[in-house]
Amino acid sequence: MTIGLRIAYAATGDIETSRDFYERVLGLTPKFRDGDRWIQFATGEGAFALAALDEAPDGAAGFVLVFGVDDLDDAVARLTAAGTAVGPVRDMGDRVPPVQRKHGE
Repeated sequence: MTIGLRIAYAATGDIETSRDFYERVLGLTPKFRDGDRWIQFATGEGAFALAALDEAPDGAAGFVLVFGVDDLDDAVARLTAAGTAVGPVRDMGDRVPPVQRKHGE
């Protein structure tokens, strides 16, 4: 299975305050915006965005990592076998299942 980080985003309850921080303090420039739901920044090789809480998977808080895999069914089977909760697949241009796992589990 091939895996790669597609994007990291911060789920936030106040997207405007968060946008202001990343623009003003870090100097990031927005390259795409979907109203008050999603703001993606130009970051060179990586991808970083802000998401409204209702745009993120249920229960997501803080930073969310989205990995791309070449075999989604295999990835879901591996995660499930490891005892990781896998939610329904979302269409984010590709099929993406939300996976929630606390570090250290």
